[in-house]
Amino acid sequence: YRMNEQIMGYSSQVFYHNRLKAYASVAERLLFEGDKPLLFIDTAGCGFEEKLEGTSSTNPEEAALLLKHLAILAEECAKKSPFPNIGVIAPYKQQIRVLTEQIAHVPALQPYLSSIAINTVDSFQGQERDVIYISMTRSNTDGIIGFLADIRRMNVAMTRARKKLVIVGDSATLAQSAFYADFIEYAEKRDAYVSAWEWM
Repeated sequence: YRMNEQIMGYSSQVFYHNRLKAYASVAERLLFEGDKPLLFIDTAGCGFEEKLEGTSSTNPEEAALLLKHLAILAEECAKKSPFPNIGVIAPYKQQIRVLTEQIAHVPALQPYLSSIAINTVDSFQGQERDVIYISMTRSNTDGIIGFLADIRRMNVAMTRARKKLVIVGDSATLAQSAFYADFIEYAEKRDAYVSAWEWM
């Protein structure tokens, strides 16, 4: 009863043997007419290297790209009514801090801050939003994904979205895990894959 079938499809495939079905009234529900319910923005090759802060990772360039995309979406949504509620999720607390600091300096997003929540996966458990953005954060030449290897936690993050799910990440790093490699292929088959170069 929560989400568009494209958002739900991959989780249904991996965790529920394709038995999870979207109710007819929400299966094809979109944020607005012509919008895509699912998007993977691939930062591979952009030089957005993660930075280690203590035991936590950050990726300021990825955060900036995510907020740039969100600003464009917000301006599109502002023409419609009502304005959607939006969640921005990152697996690392320090990346949450980076996103929170950066959003304060994005003029286009200031009118909508009351509709945007930025927090960790665990903080969103049991909640849902019209739109969910996920900043995957990890980007390194060794293919180390840390927390992201907890795919059940990532399933929680991906299934918070009702009408639109946008994941921003480095396919070269993420695809070391079969779960993410298969998700990227899932997105590609649904015309839901774009290179970050399109948004640079």
